[in-house]
Amino acid sequence: MKRSLFLAALAGAALASLPFAAHAQILKRGTAVHFGVAAGAALPVSDLSDIVNTGFNGTGILAFTPAMIPLGVRIDGAYNQFGRKSAFGGGNVHITGVTGNFVYKMPGATVSPYAIGGAGWYNSGGSGGGSSNDFGWNVGGGISMPLSGFDTFIEARYNQVQTSGASTKFVPITFGVMF
Repeated sequence: MKRSLFLAALAGAALASLPFAAHAQILKRGTAVHFGVAAGAALPVSDLSDIVNTGFNGTGILAFTPAMIPLGVRIDGAYNQFGRKSAFGGGNVHITGVTGNFVYKMPGATVSPYAIGGAGWYNSGGSGGGSSNDFGWNVGGGISMPLSGFDTFIEARYNQVQTSGASTKFVPITFGVMF
């Protein structure tokens, strides 16, 4: 897990350190690179809701948005934490994920609805126990609104992680800012 997180951080640092001239060339070709953050509530669904309460989500975002088409690519690093119900001994359950997503924005609107979906790697664990690395996917939607120099958005996404013997399901509802 530490190696995967290190590689993800290294890739993010490499992208963030692109020289300004290279960044301008990327923009001239029509693809904008955006960074963002989001936070909100994480709602457990199905069997997960039997053992944990509503939690929180924090997400870091790297987005690539072509100028002439409504389909973009977004890489999200998310942390979700849930408190165990007292009948299950208390403590916390956390789910960390790195996903690659396609984003389809409705063209021509100032306040723009969008659909998002993708797949990636999730690490699930809890206090007092081990953790596991599993494949997962997500699908959802949101609404973005441009402001002066940045965009804001609100979105909800259904996440399903293929944990051993079952699946873990949750829905983060987040508010975010893209720069």
